[in-house]
Amino acid sequence: MTEPRSPINTPPEEVQTSQNPNNIVSEIPLEIISEEEMAIIEAAFAATRSLVKSPLSASLSPAHVQNNVRSIQSITLLSKRSLSSCSSQSDSLVVDVEDSGRLMSSQKRNRVVASLLSRYRRKRGLAVTDITATEWCEKKMEYTLLCGKPEKTKAMKAGSSRHEALEEEVIKKVKVRVDSAEDVWALKFLNFIVGANQLLFDGLTRELPLVGFAEGVWMVGVIDEIRMPDGQSDAHPVLVDTKTRAEASLPREPQRRNGRLQLMCYKHLWDSLVADDFPSGQFFEFFSLNPNHVLSAQVRESTAKCGFAAETLTDMLRYSRNTWCMLPPAHEKLLLRYEFQADQSLLGEDQFEYDIDWVKGQIKCSLEVWRGDREASYTPEDERWKCWSCKFASECPASNSCSPRRKDTEA
Repeated sequence: MTEPRSPINTPPEEVQTSQNPNNIVSEIPLEIISEEEMAIIEAAFAATRSLVKSPLSASLSPAHVQNNVRSIQSITLLSKRSLSSCSSQSDSLVVDVEDSGRLMSSQKRNRVVASLLSRYRRKRGLAVTDITATEWCEKKMEYTLLCGKPEKTKAMKAGSSRHEALEEEVIKKVKVRVDSAEDVWALKFLNFIVGANQLLFDGLTRELPLVGFAEGVWMVGVIDEIRMPDGQSDAHPVLVDTKTRAEASLPREPQRRNGRLQLMCYKHLWDSLVADDFPSGQFFEFFSLNPNHVLSAQVRESTAKCGFAAETLTDMLRYSRNTWCMLPPAHEKLLLRYEFQADQSLLGEDQFEYDIDWVKGQIKCSLEVWRGDREASYTPEDERWKCWSCKFASECPASNSCSPRRKDTEA
């Protein structure tokens, strides 16, 4: 039993875990466009019309046309109001008026604007990695949602393999067939209970799934590693995240900052759970779960082997709450480890203090983009070196202003 990743209706031999399988019911949202918003839209179309009417001659080079088009301000996410009912993922957003066939082909002529959160994370919850991706580069996160994730690089695949190896050192995977969303969440809770007991008895566990309500949104994540301190006087578990590096060097400060944010988000969720700050009613409602749904035979059998007589998801949540109440808050000091992918040697460690005000501020800043309160920003000028490893550099105007520098890669 591990963090679910496969579709629900798959044979047992292919299923280790699965994401929330609920189908999203398409709704047609209505929105009144303000005069200010219409002015922006009309200005964008006026600029494109002027380009179309102007004949392409020697005095108007393709580069000039491209620069003029890209000078048009983005009209993505014009609405500053969250819609109570949103469109399905098959609907299209209004995005930058750019000469980019890949972007424009998926967006057509739809002026209905929905937030990224309601379009892409409805009934799934916001992942901690969604927060860190936004902090890294808001535009890259937006492009990833609109165009799809780029193909994994060699470094990313090596990082995933290393994390799987670390997990297998302390956890034995068991394949379980799931038939419903309730089954998926029951296994998530079961994995947490098993991992928490392993932490308390063995002093170490890895790949622990988390779900919590933070800053007004449901968030999910998986902690790389949790270990108990060596000293008997300190009972607060230490959260650890391992980053693998393709280069035998430590990362730059922006990458360290991003890793710190990830671990702080995990502690934020952990501490809210152990404080029993978990609104059950909202949980069942948001994820569209039936608390009294009888779990599948295989899931019930798995819980029974672990010592839980769980028939429904409500039963599993009750056992989870009992486990949360046994756990102390996470240690105030968090640990980032950096390994060299070639030989798994330790490049260095970054131990830092938890800053609850900073992490809350970062989450709220990220949510401004996800909720559509403001447009996604480009990465700061002094961090434009990130563009050289970005798969969307050819579509992003910000990449034109960055100069060649050393690439930093980690997974």
